[in-house]
Amino acid sequence: MKRDEVILFEDECKIRDYQAITATWFLKGHQRIVKTYGHHIGVGIFGVIDYFTGDIIYSETETLDAQSFLDFLRKVVEAYPGKKIKMILDNGRIHYAKLLKEFKEKHKCNLEFIFLPPYSPNLNRIEGLWKWLKETVIYNAFYKTRKEISNVIKRFMDTISKNKSAIIKRLCW
Repeated sequence: MKRDEVILFEDECKIRDYQAITATWFLKGHQRIVKTYGHHIGVGIFGVIDYFTGDIIYSETETLDAQSFLDFLRKVVEAYPGKKIKMILDNGRIHYAKLLKEFKEKHKCNLEFIFLPPYSPNLNRIEGLWKWLKETVIYNAFYKTRKEISNVIKRFMDTISKNKSAIIKRLCW
């Protein structure tokens, strides 16, 4: 790989207020209870992980739509001035949106999309970030508001971003 190139794995996920319940330990006779409102609010997240440096760029949004993806792409391109970005991503509909055409044409010299084969999330390294996030702060937890969800996501991202070698060891082969 050349010094002026970066390889980024991109994906998006949605963290909802009705959190996932997963296996956990508790004292016999003291079953853990996780509250829920079931309002179906949540926080959408776009993210990329730099395969070689472990840098993570993410952006929160209410909706995971083409406009939000375009806004996120602008943020990514701005973070890598003068670099050739090879972005590996899945075949989500928003990645092919007509809304992106002008932006992709404008940045065709420094932004290349590389699409993974269909139904292959195991090849997208950032999927491991979403798993890590959920295991650490989402599973078996209840957050009353979108702001609370946003705060735990930010704390998690800030914490792991301080240890790039742990990110690379866990997420990059």
